[in-house]
Amino acid sequence: MGILDLFKLDGKVGLVTGAGQGIGRAYALALAEAGADVAVVDINDKTGRSVADEIASLGRGALYVRADVSKPEEIEAMVAATEARFGGLDIAVNNAWAGGRFITPPPPEEFPLDAWDFTMSLLLRAAFVGCQVEARAMRKRGRGKIINAASISSYVANTGVAYSTAKAGVVMLTRCLAAAWGKFNVNVNCISPSYTLSPARRTDSRADRDYMRSLHPAGWYERPEDLAGTLVYLASDASNYVTGREIVVDGGHTLNVWLKPLEREFPPLVSPRDEAAALNHDLDLLGIPHDEDGLLLD
Repeated sequence: MGILDLFKLDGKVGLVTGAGQGIGRAYALALAEAGADVAVVDINDKTGRSVADEIASLGRGALYVRADVSKPEEIEAMVAATEARFGGLDIAVNNAWAGGRFITPPPPEEFPLDAWDFTMSLLLRAAFVGCQVEARAMRKRGRGKIINAASISSYVANTGVAYSTAKAGVVMLTRCLAAAWGKFNVNVNCISPSYTLSPARRTDSRADRDYMRSLHPAGWYERPEDLAGTLVYLASDASNYVTGREIVVDGGHTLNVWLKPLEREFPPLVSPRDEAAALNHDLDLLGIPHDEDGLLLD
């Protein structure tokens, strides 16, 4: 087998939660472009079906499954539907997230308990239940790859007590499951991005985006597609000896510990206009008015 063949996913079956837009859409399309058939899981029928249509247009098998991953019975159903359609499951990406209740989270001493419970249920509990159900399906095939969505917030206290705590939990969950399930040939890893330009960040101003670019040695605001190569690597045979790991894909953001803008000698490889391409697709589908840079219109 040649080195590039290790990255091919031909004949594989993948499942991505929260795949209707943003990072999840990029993940689902990346798996399909690498050769996999893909189950697109979301709670938004319009966006979920749109991504499934994109996958079908690539000549891959596509299935849209509506599922709320905060409900264990719907996680069971999404995996069962994937197995029924494609005959099994090889790759599972636990990515779903509905966004927080607060633009600016309250301080820990004032953080509402119901908001804490919601965050833990959707980010940590759902990841655990998803992994359980997915691993049972993968054991039938004698191998599999599970990739969880973590965040640089797992070790940088930058997004409020509940989100950062939940993402830290995802990293440790990944390690525990990798240690337990190696005997089944199931690899479990996670990806930690920086702030990513998806519909969740649509309220950013131009100044916000300029500042974010200035904090990244790479020089541009992270896009969903900047995560796609890492996802395919972890889903493929190229990573068969990698398990229990957190891969940070942040453009060097967490290297800049003083949070001071960085100087550049050359233009970054991605321009602000290029950054917005995938975001514009999602905003169009969601019916949200915006300009060509993906900034919201009044």
